[in-house]
Amino acid sequence: MEFHDLEAFVAHHDNYEIRVIGHAGSRFYQVELEDIEGRRHMLMRRGKPVLFRSLDDVYLELKRAGIHRAYLVQQVPHDEVIGREAHYQDPLTSRMPLVF
Repeated sequence: MEFHDLEAFVAHHDNYEIRVIGHAGSRFYQVELEDIEGRRHMLMRRGKPVLFRSLDDVYLELKRAGIHRAYLVQQVPHDEVIGREAHYQDPLTSRMPLVF
């Protein structure tokens, strides 16, 4: 989902969830939108996933798109150590609400 698509989606829908995904061992963040039908869309620019260097950068872009609430989701380092695939949404208690 490109930025202009995100802005249009937010303007016409109110039932969605924005996730800011932080990758363990990295200082980069990605943004994912899950719509009411459970489809996930990564934020893209020119067909490539957007990586943000800080949460401040994420806040600025999401505010420009008209979004004021998201969830920060971190990979669990334990999963990586034992070779298990990271689960960003499970458990829900691992998500931290962000309001900006």
